[in-house]
Amino acid sequence: MRKLFLVSGLLCTMLWPGPVLRAADAAPGAERSIQERLEDLEAYVNNGSRNANTNTVSKIAGPGPGHNAWMMTSSALVLFMTLPGLALFYGGLVRRKNVLSVMAQCLGIAGLVSLLWWAVGYSIAFHSGKSFWGSLDWAFLHGVDSNPNSDYGAWVSHNVYAMYQLMFAIITPALIVGAIAERMKFSAILLFVTLWMFIVYFPLAHMVWGVDGFMNGVWNKDAGIKAIDFAGGTVVHMSSGWSALILCLILGKRLGFGREPMPPHNMVLCMVGTGMLWVGWYGFNAGSAVAADMIAANAFMTTTLATATASFVWAMAEYITRGKPSILGFCSGAVAGLVVITPASGFVTSDGAVLIGVAAGLIPYLACWKLKAVMGYDDALDTFGVHAVGGTLGALLTGFLARKTANPNLANFLKDKVTDSFFQPLVLEQLKAIILTLALAVVGTTIIAYIVKAVVGLRVAPEVETSGLDLAEHGEEGYHAEGGF
Repeated sequence: MRKLFLVSGLLCTMLWPGPVLRAADAAPGAERSIQERLEDLEAYVNNGSRNANTNTVSKIAGPGPGHNAWMMTSSALVLFMTLPGLALFYGGLVRRKNVLSVMAQCLGIAGLVSLLWWAVGYSIAFHSGKSFWGSLDWAFLHGVDSNPNSDYGAWVSHNVYAMYQLMFAIITPALIVGAIAERMKFSAILLFVTLWMFIVYFPLAHMVWGVDGFMNGVWNKDAGIKAIDFAGGTVVHMSSGWSALILCLILGKRLGFGREPMPPHNMVLCMVGTGMLWVGWYGFNAGSAVAADMIAANAFMTTTLATATASFVWAMAEYITRGKPSILGFCSGAVAGLVVITPASGFVTSDGAVLIGVAAGLIPYLACWKLKAVMGYDDALDTFGVHAVGGTLGALLTGFLARKTANPNLANFLKDKVTDSFFQPLVLEQLKAIILTLALAVVGTTIIAYIVKAVVGLRVAPEVETSGLDLAEHGEEGYHAEGGF
């Protein structure tokens, strides 16, 4: 069978014309040998390094179609999380007079962040440079073409990888909208997000995921903090969740908060949005393997187990403490499970995923039920309770539960940190990463919020808040008749 495979592969590689080379690459001896073509084929099947014995660019074939297809699919799935997933999830949770406002905020952020990403964001976050900041060599995506960038994926086109990471950059600030819903100016949100991307997101993404990032313990042997974050516990959820808390405290409570009921206006939209988030999250977590390989398969499994467990545990906790398991409880538990498993999804086994699911169903539930009531802050849609608490919890549990059996890459530069015991040295590295992320989010958001407040103001006028943001800010209504669309 092995001989048949090799003979078939040899015939394919002999007939495969290879990539069209640029003029700069068309040097003497650029033609790849049969041996190199076979090495490429074997590396592609196993998602390994191609032509490891040479650094000659002209001898590298084009992107692998299977891995590229998975990453394009994952990119679409992650965008699906924001539009329409998060928009519907948040839209159902606010009052009917504000349903379009949160959808407009999600759409506005998607467009704004895409432009920032194209201009300089991707270059700052992912070009090599310094430990905390990349460079501007890829500004306007110059040089980001369909050839793979082996720093991030041997078989994935560089432009596909850039678009995949763009989807993360879009959803992260959009999560903050949940904490300040129903009372912040649209203009203030756009200015806040612009500054926040430069001060918080771009440098944090570089530190955690950049090839020479300060906290990239998996791939940077010289990392100052040898932490791990598979799909965004620190970069996405901690940064947005802690920023959301600070912003909602500076912004102040909604009019009538604590004195009048403010229930979700449409739990059907919330449930539909939750399902879309769950489906899209497979691109978020399994896609972070940057290949259709065994690590992606493991992340797919652990994401499913943790999410299902957390959804069930949260609702059962409600059943015990309140007497009824609510749809909101199932939805909140699912999102909490997705959040907490995110940094660990490619590093833990199925047992670890179930433990994470149980923790995700209980600790964020207590934060949303008890901590919010005790502290009295108006986190409108529980962004802090789910994303800040859940993201921090996930980053910490990753330190306890990461195993080399789940991800052999942990044996490269972290073999002394990941010992497959519960109290392994990696836990301390995760704590360092948590502290640095928290400090950057809190300090950065505080500075940005007061700048925005001074320039355009943060809150809408009281009469606008009373009548609703949909008409005042966007000139439209979500519903034209009582109970109808």
